Amino acid sequence: MRRSRLIDPLKRPQFRRLAISYGVNELGDWMGIVALSVLVFDRTGSALATAGLFLGTKFLPALIAPILVAKVEQPPPRFALPVIYCGEAAAFGALALLAGNGFFLAGVVILAAVDGTLALTGRALTRAVVAALLEPAGELRSGNAVLNVAFTGSAAIGPGIAGLIVAGFGVQSALLLDAASFYVIAAILLTAGSLPQAQADPGRVRDRVGAGLSYIRERAILRRLLFAQGAAFIFFAAVIPIEVIYSKQTLGTGDSGYGLLLASWGVGMVLGSIVFATARRAPLPVLLFFSTLAVGAGYLGLAAAPTLGLACAASVVGGAGNGVQWVSAISAVQELTVAAMQARVMSVLESIGAAMPGVGYLVGGLIATGTSPRTTFLVAGIGVVAIALVAALIMGRKWPDSGEKADIKAIDAEAEIMVELIPVGLVPTARSNSEVVS
Repeated sequence: MRRSRLIDPLKRPQFRRLAISYGVNELGDWMGIVALSVLVFDRTGSALATAGLFLGTKFLPALIAPILVAKVEQPPPRFALPVIYCGEAAAFGALALLAGNGFFLAGVVILAAVDGTLALTGRALTRAVVAALLEPAGELRSGNAVLNVAFTGSAAIGPGIAGLIVAGFGVQSALLLDAASFYVIAAILLTAGSLPQAQADPGRVRDRVGAGLSYIRERAILRRLLFAQGAAFIFFAAVIPIEVIYSKQTLGTGDSGYGLLLASWGVGMVLGSIVFATARRAPLPVLLFFSTLAVGAGYLGLAAAPTLGLACAASVVGGAGNGVQWVSAISAVQELTVAAMQARVMSVLESIGAAMPGVGYLVGGLIATGTSPRTTFLVAGIGVVAIALVAALIMGRKWPDSGEKADIKAIDAEAEIMVELIPVGLVPTARSNSEVVS
């Protein structure tokens, strides 16, 4: 089969609309995060209340989204996705009302949890539609690269745009604008024409959720990949709560220095998305291994950096790894999953990405409280590197072909350990019990 070019997916009108909606969605998410954070903190003056907001937008949706995905994967995605985004628009419209004189914290958290659940569901279903649209033509890697550029670009500029709008027009106006953006996404997808859909299993929602979890349990490579990604998320996120302290106290910079540090990571993410887009011939195991190491190296560099300039350089390295790592994990999960299970398995990955950082926030905060921000970066860097190396030893090296997805069986770890994340040629392939890589 001819290897697809980066522009090939963009020749498909349906994919163009999906890509535009994906980028606008990410901008809208940042608008909501910034506006709601400012709203809750300004009205309550409590860091605990702000933490409760993030708990509602991350942990609760992570538990509910896989169930909702099993429900919405049955209707045609041309209608299911717009309904989801209209639901998000309605949630932000209600939040805008609460931002006026009717503010009460519980209502904000509940509505934020509703939006978070719909957001995870929409992303999982979008990824499933993209896989159904592009994989038969061998264009999935290229399509994921395009989506990653849209995602990282929006993530790089989203916080700044959101901050300017909140500062210039107020929280309520920002939330109303956010609601409008989701209506725009719904209109874009509703007029996209027929979107491809994998035939979901019949039966009740509970049965389909159970079937999705059983599918993951029975496939060792997929299961281990999800577990490793979840563990990595803990260390990825451990530094987030202490970045402002690290910047202002450890490095002795002001607000501008903190912003520059965050911007450097964003620049790295954009560079990483370009690397993934241009390295489409590189095996996913190679990209996963080295991008994870790059994130760890960035954290170790931040732990040792004596000046803001060197810290920003380390942030670019870590951000570049970040820009490759997540999209490589998504592509790997898609390649390991049959069409009928795409939405459910992607919902598990999205839920892991929403829930596990919360554990990382707690771990990072505890380490920084007991020691210092530099120690937090050091522990996070060592943890990320360790996960990359351990995952390389417990996971298989060969991705199954599309025809093998349905029949791939769990690998007996005592009989054979093949290295997946370490590039081919660096480690010998185990062929018998006597040749197991230790």
